Amino acid sequence: MRWTAALAPAIGVLMVATTTAAGPEKVIYPEGYQGKFIEYLRVDRHDRKIVRFMYVNPAAHEAAQSGEPLPDGTVLVMEDHKARLGAGEEPETDADGRLVPTDEVTNVFVMEKQPGWGAEYPDDKRNGEWEYAWFLPDGSRKADAQFDGCFECHMSRAASDYTFTFADHLLETRR
Repeated sequence: MRWTAALAPAIGVLMVATTTAAGPEKVIYPEGYQGKFIEYLRVDRHDRKIVRFMYVNPAAHEAAQSGEPLPDGTVLVMEDHKARLGAGEEPETDADGRLVPTDEVTNVFVMEKQPGWGAEYPDDKRNGEWEYAWFLPDGSRKADAQFDGCFECHMSRAASDYTFTFADHLLETRR
């Protein structure tokens, strides 16, 4: 009995640490995002032979204001598609010089902003209240995913709430 009572505080601390710890587990795969979210941009990555489809959840798209931090609850999705390859395994382009995507999705990256997220990170890593996750096309988590690169790269965009394409999209569409 004393043993159980002595462990109770330790178990309680462990439970709190598990439920509040920083990390990609906080981000849930947004089921059905392709039909529910707004596709706001496509980015050609010639160096990787992929086309990136960029999505945002509708509530965030509606509430976002140019030049302001994005609202809590914002979910941004970056979905990688293989580019269609032609002769010599070179990516095919359309009449506008854009890569032609296939229907094959290779990766789904999600960044989500919620109140208090990120507080556990040191200042040299923290990206505001954003967390990142990497999913496979079936919605399962990429088991060996690493996120230091996400934090390092997005740190350079602190002035635009740690985002690259969506902040630019707002500037262009809401002037």
